[in-house]
Amino acid sequence: MKVNCEGCAGCCLDWRPIAETASDHERRGPGYPIDDGYNFVSLTRDEVAQFVDRGLGDALTARLWRVDEERPGVVVDGVRLAALDGRPAFFVGLRTVPKPVAPFGTDRRWLATCAFLDPETLQCRIHGEEHYPDECASYPGYNLELGVQTECERVEAEYGGDRLLDDEPAGHEGLLFGPQAVGAKVFAYPKPAELEGVVDRMERGALTDADRAAFVGVAVGSRPGSLSVDEERAAAATAAAREADSWAGRAIEEWEAVAADAGSRAADPPSGEDVETARGAPETPGWDAVDAE
Repeated sequence: MKVNCEGCAGCCLDWRPIAETASDHERRGPGYPIDDGYNFVSLTRDEVAQFVDRGLGDALTARLWRVDEERPGVVVDGVRLAALDGRPAFFVGLRTVPKPVAPFGTDRRWLATCAFLDPETLQCRIHGEEHYPDECASYPGYNLELGVQTECERVEAEYGGDRLLDDEPAGHEGLLFGPQAVGAKVFAYPKPAELEGVVDRMERGALTDADRAAFVGVAVGSRPGSLSVDEERAAAATAAAREADSWAGRAIEEWEAVAADAGSRAADPPSGEDVETARGAPETPGWDAVDAE
């Protein structure tokens, strides 16, 4: 899979506020996301566990979906949620946070980006690491496999240039759909009543650390191919995620404290080095090093 990522990161940030063309493609899953996240990176159970084991549980979040009466669901906080046997279905993925970025040669603006994106180089801080998500490593292979427009093509249409350099959907481990996804990538929250108030906060973009940790715990405790959850394993993962104090989690707090409105110009913002690297974030190699390889 050959793509030109330099100066782009269109798949790692929400560039809708600076786009002329509206995009409404967040449709993976059994319904409509109740959050307003863009390009949600969904993780497998094993990937979630890896992040927790590395002390990065505070960089994870969850997604629920709204469904109509025609689909299996359960009502929580007045919202009919997609459900598996009466249990709310959810993804666990990477958190996003507003950062001052300048993709596609634009002026630096505040846009929601992946927690692991270096705002200066627009490179991933965990690229190539063991816990680098397969969904990121394979992008845009999944889209090509499904015949869905890629973010590369959206950027090309909006700003010109060549981003998608070939259309062979290679380099990923295959799509995870159907029953085999249950407990492996699509999880089921065992006690819907515990999500009272949580659903409302997710809609408002106001999830707490405890909210996110609870979803992380259920994901880690899930058994692939089953709706059952190992309560002991789930409790341990929930506690670890709740107690996490990673550079990523601390940087998210700092960015949220200083960010302006989405899409607004970033006038003299703090640097990624000051907010992230100073807190222990891995440095990125820069594009000259990538080109040299």
